[in-house]
Amino acid sequence: MAHTTKTLRALALACSVFFSAATMALPGDREQPIHISADKALRDEARGVTVYSGSVHMRQGTMEIEADNITFYHASENADQIVANGKPAKLRQQPQPDKGLVHAEALVIHYFRREDRVRLQTEARIEQDGALVTGDSIDYFIDKQLVEAQADESQEGAKVFVVIPPDLSTDYKDEPKEKDATPTPEPASTGREEASGATQSQ
Repeated sequence: MAHTTKTLRALALACSVFFSAATMALPGDREQPIHISADKALRDEARGVTVYSGSVHMRQGTMEIEADNITFYHASENADQIVANGKPAKLRQQPQPDKGLVHAEALVIHYFRREDRVRLQTEARIEQDGALVTGDSIDYFIDKQLVEAQADESQEGAKVFVVIPPDLSTDYKDEPKEKDATPTPEPASTGREEASGATQSQ
């Protein structure tokens, strides 16, 4: 079990590496108003809970959630935690303007607004620009630009699966070399060497 746990942590780190450059939401999503459409809505003031059910669609800035039902837990004036249930519940969000949409789904989606964190639970997957992570549980840290995935440790042989597109893995491999490369000054050339170089360039 210890070996399995270490392996899962390593896989989670791999997930964070190739999603980290692309999961920052556009500025101000959390400050935008929440728009909801649903078949039914039930507000329980005593419990501080509002439940929307029946083909629920929620939008806040670039973030959109589609689910069978969505529950808002009001620990304060604003909804601190939002829980969406579906088969599956789906989330999408626009990252930086030059990045593709983040698509995520799971049977249960928890959105912790104060932490700017999304937790996908059970049959979870998150995808962007061909990069894919699947697992039993995935945490999507919006503000930190981080994705962490875990398999179900209660099930023997459960795995986290990662798909990295060729262009993305190649860019990541070459990036440190590009950063470390520093130009070296050219030695002073004689007239003869300059003439030789001109001949080669032609």
